[in-house]
Amino acid sequence: MRGMMPEAALSSGKPMPRVGMGTASFPLGATDPSTVKDVVLRAIEAGYRHFDTAAVYQTEAILGDAVAEAVRAGLVASRDELYITSKLWVAHAHPGHVLPSLRRALRKIKMK
Repeated sequence: MRGMMPEAALSSGKPMPRVGMGTASFPLGATDPSTVKDVVLRAIEAGYRHFDTAAVYQTEAILGDAVAEAVRAGLVASRDELYITSKLWVAHAHPGHVLPSLRRALRKIKMK
C-alpha cells in the first residue's frame, strides 16, 4: 500500500499517509474490543500505517494493544512505522486540561 497512498511531509521530513483508518464505532464504545483489535491487525497486514482514535471512541488502549501485537508478530518492525492520530475533546481544551488529557491518551495508546 505504501507509495499508493498520498502522503504529507511532517516537519521532520518523514512522510505520513494522509489516509488513515478510523477506530470509532457506532454507538461509541459498543464494539467488542477484540473485534477492534482484530480489525486493526488486519488493516496493518493490508498495509495501513495510519490510525485515528480519540478518548471518546474508547479505542485508544485497544489500538495500543493491537500495535504491540503487530510488532511482536513481525507485521511491522517497530512502532515507528505507524502513525496514530487522536483528538482532544472540546471539554478538555481549557488550558489546565490540555496536557493532562494528552498524557492520558498517550498512556492508553502506549504499547504494552
